[in-house]
Amino acid sequence: MRSGGAESLPHMTTHRVRAAYLQDLTRRIFVAAGTPEQIAADVAEILVNANLTGHDSHGVLRIPWYLEAVQKGEIVQDAEPSVLKETASTLLVDGRRGFGHYVARWAMDHAIDKAEQAGVCCVSLTRLNHIGRLGEYAEQAARAGSIGIVTWGSAEPGQETTVPYGGARGALGTNPIAAGVPAGERPAFILDYATSIIAVGKIHAARSRGIDLPHGSLIDKHGRASVRPEDFYEGGYVLPAGGHKGYALSLLNCLLGGLSGQFDAQRVAMEGGFMLVINVGAFLPPADYRRAVASLLDGVKSTPPAEGFHEILIPGEPEDRSRTQRLAEGIDVPPTIWSQIADAAQKLGVSVGDSE
Repeated sequence: MRSGGAESLPHMTTHRVRAAYLQDLTRRIFVAAGTPEQIAADVAEILVNANLTGHDSHGVLRIPWYLEAVQKGEIVQDAEPSVLKETASTLLVDGRRGFGHYVARWAMDHAIDKAEQAGVCCVSLTRLNHIGRLGEYAEQAARAGSIGIVTWGSAEPGQETTVPYGGARGALGTNPIAAGVPAGERPAFILDYATSIIAVGKIHAARSRGIDLPHGSLIDKHGRASVRPEDFYEGGYVLPAGGHKGYALSLLNCLLGGLSGQFDAQRVAMEGGFMLVINVGAFLPPADYRRAVASLLDGVKSTPPAEGFHEILIPGEPEDRSRTQRLAEGIDVPPTIWSQIADAAQKLGVSVGDSE
């Protein structure tokens, strides 16, 4: 699974579509491909939410990938998640190779409910397909008044996308982490990023726009620094964010993922998803905590900006602003991606219609 944080990519000619239209089109495409209505609706909503928040790398550009995975039998379209093991404060959830977005939303809903009773709930997720933007599920917890932490981790030396600190070959996934904290009247605090310098989806998004990546993102197959997206697809690797610190956090996310039971000693491989939900009310009155959080975040924002900066941003604010703007103005989809979506719709007999 691949995931990561927010992106900032230069503008180019795009196809602008309304969010509601794009979500409906996405739902209809998956239904036409054989996905049950409710699962298709959840997947469509989560994908378009990613676009609304500015994380285009985890939005509708993934549609062709998921359809291909369905055709290959990698995604079981009608699979419903099930609980393999449960205690008062834990869940081991089997995604049964269904759509990861649907499974992750389902698991977070159950974790929130259990945390209301037990104070906390830890969830391990196994047999899970790509779940998209992890911040989606951290926001889900924060909207419920809880604190949510979500991680994904994978590792297989020689087979993964990200090099360990000081390494020359990939051993780790991009291994993201997200967290959401309710903040009263303010937008929730939402942390969401890959532990690699750049997420693979952002490499794909950059390639779809025909632009280079930020310096320091990649090494090519010869170990040389590169900014070309194609060098990644031709055998290159992503670097860990923050050097040894990002590498260590990436390993931690992988070890948490191993609670799913998805590890192979022969291949030296491990992967899985992990969620932690904390019921604020188990510690103190929720309203008091939300007011304190809002006050602290406002205080941090009041810090005078350094030269070259206009303001202090709180994690989650860029996504909140992007959502407001894109709901009003529409979502820009690169022509290459729009063409792929339209082609997929045509093959499935889905009318594209008027997108403006």
